[in-house]
Amino acid sequence: MSGATVTGPDGLQRCPWGLEADSMADYRVYHDTEWGRPVHGDDALYERICLEAFQSGLSWLTILRRREGFRDAFAGFSIAKVAAFTDADAERLLADPGIIRNRAKITAAIANARVAAEWAPGELDALIWSYAPELAAAAPRTAADVPATTPESTALAKELKKRGFRFIGPTTAYALMQACGLVNDHLAGCHAR
Repeated sequence: MSGATVTGPDGLQRCPWGLEADSMADYRVYHDTEWGRPVHGDDALYERICLEAFQSGLSWLTILRRREGFRDAFAGFSIAKVAAFTDADAERLLADPGIIRNRAKITAAIANARVAAEWAPGELDALIWSYAPELAAAAPRTAADVPATTPESTALAKELKKRGFRFIGPTTAYALMQACGLVNDHLAGCHAR
């Protein structure tokens, strides 16, 4: 992701990743309608934590294109339902071609649901949103101005790990913050900003 905004076929300015040639429609829709918009609700945030963890080391496009498969495989990302998954469910997931079949990531998704299931309703939402920066940062002008981590993402990852979450570090936490609207990293001039 480099450079300033680019003009899409519809004449709108977008962040450059929203118009990558081989994936323009998928990324454009995600960029325009979802990325950077506030997400609330324990299950919705749990889904994003899982998807960001599964994305680690892969293209986000890979995750976007398998998102419905993930939703089917992980019971709509219902924390209560995934927390009840058994070893047989883990084996089923490892054989599911509709998702990323990575044992460590699958195990983490189930373990994280078990941790979150022990919390009060709304606690995951409140915890994550408590790490939103108090002051909005200036709009990044180019992709090079967008950080990979921030003090807030480092603190969020540390707190989630302390509470028992797995497969979340500062970079994954920052990607979560971007995707869920805790920060607005749409570039200056981007219509979605």
